[in-house]
Amino acid sequence: MIYLYLFVSFLQVGMFSFGGGYAAMPLIQEQVVTIHHWLDISEFTDLVTLSQMTPGPISINAATFVGIKIAGIPGAIVATGGCVLPSCVIVMIIAKVYLKYRKMGMLQGILNALRPAVIAMIASAGISILITAFWGNAAIKLINTNWSLMIIFVICFALLQKLKMNPIGVMVFAGIMKLGLSFLQR
Repeated sequence: MIYLYLFVSFLQVGMFSFGGGYAAMPLIQEQVVTIHHWLDISEFTDLVTLSQMTPGPISINAATFVGIKIAGIPGAIVATGGCVLPSCVIVMIIAKVYLKYRKMGMLQGILNALRPAVIAMIASAGISILITAFWGNAAIKLINTNWSLMIIFVICFALLQKLKMNPIGVMVFAGIMKLGLSFLQR
């Protein structure tokens, strides 16, 4: 019966949490602390910390953590499955609708209208990351520039654009360059 409770609880989290992981935290807290008493508030705080530290979406990490704590590996699978099921169903429905109507002129018009907005959002996020990497929280001034990261960026950009290297290889190379610089700066 615990598997059913885990599944339904995290199915609700997956269905009704819009706006990312932080928006899901009150729903998760209500399910695991208030309703089912699977965790106390101190353990929930640890859950939030662990969910942020581990790679992946916060709600999925939380589902896995609670599932393991309550019912071991099978509990983690059931809770995580409940959390991702709504998203999978929605994506499958959207894909089916898209495949059926992709030739429709109006749909192509909508997608063409959305394309610049998506590009702008991606560019905005990239610029924010670059500003944070090169200048941190300081004002954007020449004196505040992190030149080592700027050089790594330029090298990686050239490797991607000019030599058409695999992006994963470039990321690994960037990590090695940063690690090497860290040892040199000691």
